[in-house]
Amino acid sequence: MITPFRRHPGRLGARRMMAVVLGAGLVLAGGGSGPASGTAFRTTSSELSATTAAVPSSSGAWGGTRPGPVLVAGHYQPVWPFGDLAEVRAWQRAHDKSGKDAWHLDPGKTALRFTRDLLRFKEINVEVGRSVQGRHARVKVGYRSSESGRPAVAAVVHLVRFGDGENAPWEVVGTDDEQLSLTTPAYGSAVRFPVTVGGKIRGVDESLRVQALRRHPARVLGSSCCEPAGGVETAQPWRVKLNLSSKAKRGEVLTLVVWTGGHVADVERFAITAVRAA
Repeated sequence: MITPFRRHPGRLGARRMMAVVLGAGLVLAGGGSGPASGTAFRTTSSELSATTAAVPSSSGAWGGTRPGPVLVAGHYQPVWPFGDLAEVRAWQRAHDKSGKDAWHLDPGKTALRFTRDLLRFKEINVEVGRSVQGRHARVKVGYRSSESGRPAVAAVVHLVRFGDGENAPWEVVGTDDEQLSLTTPAYGSAVRFPVTVGGKIRGVDESLRVQALRRHPARVLGSSCCEPAGGVETAQPWRVKLNLSSKAKRGEVLTLVVWTGGHVADVERFAITAVRAA
Protein backbone atom coordinates (compact mmCIF):
# COMPACT_ATOMS: atom_id res chain seq x y z
CA MET A 1 0.00 0.00 0.00
CA ILE A 2 1.41 3.36 -1.00
CA THR A 3 1.27 6.01 1.70
CA PRO A 4 0.50 9.37 0.06
CA PHE A 5 2.33 12.61 0.61
CA ARG A 6 0.79 15.53 2.44
CA ARG A 7 2.05 19.00 1.70
CA HIS A 8 0.21 21.61 3.69
CA PRO A 9 -0.13 21.72 7.48
CA GLY A 10 -3.06 20.37 9.46
CA ARG A 11 -5.37 22.59 11.49
CA LEU A 12 -3.93 22.49 15.02
CA GLY A 13 -4.20 24.85 17.96
CA ALA A 14 -1.24 27.00 18.90
CA ARG A 15 -1.03 25.45 22.39
CA ARG A 16 -0.46 22.03 20.81
CA MET A 17 2.31 23.26 18.53
CA MET A 18 5.24 22.14 20.71
CA ALA A 19 3.72 18.69 21.24
CA VAL A 20 3.20 18.28 17.51
CA VAL A 21 6.78 19.31 16.71
CA LEU A 22 8.16 16.87 19.28
CA GLY A 23 5.89 14.15 17.95
CA ALA A 24 7.08 14.77 14.42
CA GLY A 25 10.69 14.47 15.56
CA LEU A 26 9.95 11.09 17.17
CA VAL A 27 8.22 9.83 14.04
CA LEU A 28 11.09 10.84 11.79
CA ALA A 29 13.72 9.54 14.19
CA GLY A 30 11.91 6.19 14.32
CA GLY A 31 12.23 5.57 10.58
CA GLY A 32 9.60 7.89 9.08
CA SER A 33 10.10 9.26 5.60
CA GLY A 34 9.16 12.89 6.03
CA PRO A 35 11.21 15.38 4.02
CA ALA A 36 13.54 17.81 5.75
CA SER A 37 11.12 20.66 5.14
CA GLY A 38 8.89 19.27 7.91
CA THR A 39 6.13 17.78 5.78
CA ALA A 40 5.37 14.22 6.82
CA PHE A 41 3.60 11.38 5.04
CA ARG A 42 -0.15 11.45 5.64
CA THR A 43 -1.37 8.43 7.55
CA THR A 44 -5.10 9.24 7.71
CA SER A 45 -7.48 11.72 6.12
CA SER A 46 -7.92 13.64 9.38
CA GLU A 47 -6.65 17.19 9.63
CA LEU A 48 -5.17 16.28 13.02
CA SER A 49 -3.03 13.45 11.65
CA ALA A 50 -0.35 15.68 10.13
CA THR A 51 2.93 15.79 12.03
CA THR A 52 3.79 19.27 10.85
CA ALA A 53 3.71 22.26 13.18
CA ALA A 54 0.82 24.63 12.69
CA VAL A 55 1.41 27.78 10.68
CA PRO A 56 1.65 30.74 13.10
CA SER A 57 -1.55 32.72 12.81
CA SER A 58 -2.31 36.38 13.35
CA SER A 59 -5.74 36.04 11.77
CA GLY A 60 -9.29 35.47 12.88
CA ALA A 61 -11.14 32.17 12.79
CA TRP A 62 -11.96 32.13 9.06
CA GLY A 63 -9.91 35.04 7.69
CA GLY A 64 -7.65 37.92 8.72
CA THR A 65 -8.95 40.43 11.24
CA ARG A 66 -5.72 41.53 12.96
CA PRO A 67 -2.50 42.88 11.44
CA GLY A 68 -0.41 40.24 9.71
CA PRO A 69 -0.79 37.85 6.77
CA VAL A 70 -4.35 36.94 5.84
CA LEU A 71 -4.91 33.23 6.48
CA VAL A 72 -7.89 31.04 5.67
CA ALA A 73 -9.25 29.13 8.67
CA GLY A 74 -6.35 30.51 10.68
CA HIS A 75 -3.72 28.36 8.97
CA TYR A 76 -4.00 28.26 5.18
CA GLN A 77 -2.71 30.57 2.47
CA PRO A 78 -5.40 32.20 0.29
CA VAL A 79 -4.34 30.79 -3.08
CA TRP A 80 -7.37 31.39 -5.35
CA PRO A 81 -9.82 32.98 -6.19
CA PHE A 82 -9.92 35.47 -3.27
CA GLY A 83 -6.99 37.32 -1.74
CA ASP A 84 -8.61 38.57 1.47
CA LEU A 85 -11.89 38.99 3.35
CA ALA A 86 -12.67 42.28 1.61
CA GLU A 87 -12.84 40.46 -1.72
CA VAL A 88 -14.93 37.68 -0.16
CA ARG A 89 -17.46 40.11 1.31
CA ALA A 90 -17.69 42.11 -1.92
CA TRP A 91 -18.62 38.92 -3.77
CA GLN A 92 -21.11 37.91 -1.03
CA ARG A 93 -22.92 41.23 -1.37
CA ALA A 94 -23.03 40.93 -5.16
CA HIS A 95 -24.22 37.33 -4.96
CA ASP A 96 -26.96 38.16 -2.45
CA LYS A 97 -28.17 40.91 -4.74
CA SER A 98 -28.00 39.25 -8.15
CA GLY A 99 -26.77 35.67 -7.78
CA LYS A 100 -23.41 36.67 -9.28
CA ASP A 101 -20.86 33.88 -9.84
CA ALA A 102 -22.69 31.16 -7.94
CA TRP A 103 -19.88 28.71 -8.83
CA HIS A 104 -17.98 30.03 -5.77
CA LEU A 105 -20.38 27.95 -3.65
CA ASP A 106 -19.43 24.67 -5.35
CA PRO A 107 -15.99 23.24 -4.47
CA GLY A 108 -15.80 21.14 -7.65
CA LYS A 109 -16.52 24.04 -9.97
CA THR A 110 -14.08 26.22 -8.03
CA ALA A 111 -11.32 23.60 -8.29
CA LEU A 112 -11.80 23.22 -12.05
CA ARG A 113 -11.84 26.98 -12.60
CA PHE A 114 -8.62 27.18 -10.62
CA THR A 115 -6.91 24.68 -12.93
CA ARG A 116 -8.27 26.51 -15.97
CA ASP A 117 -7.96 30.18 -15.02
CA LEU A 118 -4.80 30.29 -12.87
CA LEU A 119 -2.82 27.18 -13.79
CA ARG A 120 -3.96 27.36 -17.45
CA PHE A 121 -4.36 23.57 -17.59
CA LYS A 122 -7.18 23.50 -20.14
CA GLU A 123 -7.18 19.70 -20.38
CA ILE A 124 -7.81 19.31 -16.63
CA ASN A 125 -11.57 19.64 -16.99
CA VAL A 126 -13.12 16.65 -15.19
CA GLU A 127 -14.16 16.33 -11.56
CA VAL A 128 -13.36 12.71 -10.76
CA GLY A 129 -14.59 12.77 -7.16
CA ARG A 130 -14.94 14.85 -4.01
CA SER A 131 -14.96 14.60 -0.24
CA VAL A 132 -16.54 17.36 1.85
CA GLN A 133 -16.11 17.47 5.62
CA GLY A 134 -17.49 20.60 7.24
CA ARG A 135 -15.66 23.62 5.87
CA HIS A 136 -13.03 21.50 4.08
CA ALA A 137 -13.34 19.90 0.66
CA ARG A 138 -10.97 17.75 -1.36
CA VAL A 139 -11.73 17.54 -5.06
CA LYS A 140 -10.09 15.08 -7.44
CA VAL A 141 -9.55 16.85 -10.74
CA GLY A 142 -8.31 15.21 -13.91
CA TYR A 143 -8.62 14.49 -17.60
CA ARG A 144 -9.97 11.80 -19.91
CA SER A 145 -7.18 9.47 -20.93
CA SER A 146 -6.57 9.28 -24.66
CA GLU A 147 -5.86 5.56 -24.20
CA SER A 148 -8.79 4.38 -22.09
CA GLY A 149 -11.21 7.28 -22.46
CA ARG A 150 -11.83 7.10 -18.72
CA PRO A 151 -11.16 9.92 -16.24
CA ALA A 152 -7.69 9.95 -14.67
CA VAL A 153 -6.84 11.91 -11.50
CA ALA A 154 -4.16 14.59 -11.91
CA ALA A 155 -4.36 16.08 -8.39
CA VAL A 156 -6.47 16.39 -5.27
CA VAL A 157 -7.28 20.06 -4.69
CA HIS A 158 -7.85 21.13 -1.07
CA LEU A 159 -10.39 23.92 -0.55
CA VAL A 160 -11.66 25.67 2.59
CA ARG A 161 -14.68 27.95 2.95
CA PHE A 162 -13.42 31.53 3.32
CA GLY A 163 -15.36 34.00 5.44
CA ASP A 164 -18.57 33.68 7.43
CA GLY A 165 -22.20 32.92 6.72
CA GLU A 166 -24.08 30.30 4.74
CA ASN A 167 -22.75 31.75 1.48
CA ALA A 168 -19.06 31.64 2.45
CA PRO A 169 -17.27 30.77 -0.82
CA TRP A 170 -14.71 28.05 -1.39
CA GLU A 171 -11.02 28.97 -1.54
CA VAL A 172 -8.21 26.83 -2.95
CA VAL A 173 -5.49 26.46 -0.31
CA GLY A 174 -3.30 23.67 -1.71
CA THR A 175 -3.15 20.10 -2.99
CA ASP A 176 -2.90 16.72 -1.27
CA ASP A 177 0.13 15.25 -2.97
CA GLU A 178 0.51 11.56 -3.75
CA GLN A 179 2.52 10.57 -6.83
CA LEU A 180 4.09 14.01 -7.15
CA SER A 181 4.88 16.31 -4.22
CA LEU A 182 6.17 19.87 -3.86
CA THR A 183 7.64 20.31 -0.38
CA THR A 184 10.41 22.87 -0.87
CA PRO A 185 10.12 25.75 -0.13
CA ALA A 186 7.90 25.15 2.88
CA TYR A 187 4.21 25.98 2.59
CA GLY A 188 3.51 29.56 3.67
CA SER A 189 7.18 30.49 3.97
CA ALA A 190 8.67 33.84 2.90
CA VAL A 191 11.04 33.28 -0.02
CA ARG A 192 13.54 35.24 -2.03
CA PHE A 193 14.21 34.39 -5.64
CA PRO A 194 15.99 32.56 -7.11
CA VAL A 195 14.74 29.73 -4.93
CA THR A 196 15.23 25.97 -4.92
CA VAL A 197 11.97 24.13 -5.57
CA GLY A 198 11.72 20.42 -4.92
CA GLY A 199 9.86 17.40 -3.69
CA LYS A 200 9.42 13.74 -4.65
CA ILE A 201 7.97 11.89 -7.61
CA ARG A 202 6.95 8.34 -8.45
CA GLY A 203 7.13 7.30 -12.08
CA VAL A 204 9.45 6.71 -15.00
CA ASP A 205 10.60 8.93 -17.84
CA GLU A 206 9.14 12.11 -16.32
CA SER A 207 9.84 15.70 -17.34
CA LEU A 208 9.00 18.37 -14.77
CA ARG A 209 7.97 21.95 -15.39
CA VAL A 210 7.75 24.51 -12.59
CA GLN A 211 6.12 27.95 -12.52
CA ALA A 212 5.57 30.80 -10.07
CA LEU A 213 2.14 32.38 -10.55
CA ARG A 214 0.47 35.60 -9.46
CA ARG A 215 -3.22 35.32 -8.58
CA HIS A 216 -4.52 38.68 -9.77
CA PRO A 217 -4.13 39.45 -12.50
CA ALA A 218 -3.29 35.84 -13.37
CA ARG A 219 0.27 35.87 -14.63
CA VAL A 220 3.36 33.67 -14.86
CA LEU A 221 6.21 35.40 -12.99
CA GLY A 222 8.83 32.72 -13.52
CA SER A 223 9.24 29.27 -15.06
CA SER A 224 11.66 26.36 -15.39
CA CYS A 225 11.59 23.62 -18.03
CA CYS A 226 12.18 20.69 -18.41
CA GLU A 227 13.78 18.73 -15.59
CA PRO A 228 14.13 14.95 -16.13
CA ALA A 229 12.91 13.04 -13.08
CA GLY A 230 11.77 9.65 -11.87
CA GLY A 231 13.26 6.55 -13.42
CA VAL A 232 11.92 4.01 -10.95
CA GLU A 233 8.55 3.31 -9.33
CA THR A 234 9.67 4.28 -5.82
CA ALA A 235 9.57 7.93 -4.77
CA GLN A 236 12.61 9.84 -5.98
CA PRO A 237 13.65 13.41 -5.05
CA TRP A 238 13.56 16.17 -7.63
CA ARG A 239 14.94 19.71 -7.45
CA VAL A 240 15.10 22.75 -9.73
CA LYS A 241 16.21 26.37 -9.39
CA LEU A 242 13.46 28.89 -10.10
CA ASN A 243 13.92 32.60 -10.77
CA LEU A 244 11.41 35.33 -11.53
CA SER A 245 11.31 37.28 -14.78
CA SER A 246 8.97 39.80 -13.14
CA LYS A 247 9.28 41.17 -9.60
CA ALA A 248 6.76 40.14 -6.97
CA LYS A 249 5.43 42.49 -4.30
CA ARG A 250 6.69 41.90 -0.79
CA GLY A 251 4.21 39.77 1.14
CA GLU A 252 2.35 38.76 -2.01
CA VAL A 253 1.07 35.17 -2.05
CA LEU A 254 2.52 33.28 -5.01
CA THR A 255 1.48 29.86 -6.23
CA LEU A 256 4.28 27.46 -7.12
CA VAL A 257 3.15 24.63 -9.40
CA VAL A 258 4.98 21.60 -10.75
CA TRP A 259 3.59 19.24 -13.36
CA THR A 260 4.55 16.33 -15.58
CA GLY A 261 2.96 14.74 -18.63
CA GLY A 262 3.51 13.69 -22.20
CA HIS A 263 2.59 10.01 -21.98
CA VAL A 264 -1.19 10.20 -22.51
CA ALA A 265 -1.84 13.91 -21.81
CA ASP A 266 0.11 17.16 -21.61
CA VAL A 267 -0.61 17.44 -17.87
CA GLU A 268 -0.97 14.09 -16.11
CA ARG A 269 -0.01 15.02 -12.55
CA PHE A 270 0.51 18.30 -10.76
CA ALA A 271 1.07 19.71 -7.29
CA ILE A 272 1.07 23.21 -5.85
CA THR A 273 2.27 25.05 -2.79
CA ALA A 274 1.83 28.66 -1.68
CA VAL A 275 4.59 31.00 -0.51
CA ARG A 276 4.95 34.70 0.23
CA ALA A 277 7.44 36.91 -1.58
CA ALA A 278 10.07 38.26 0.81
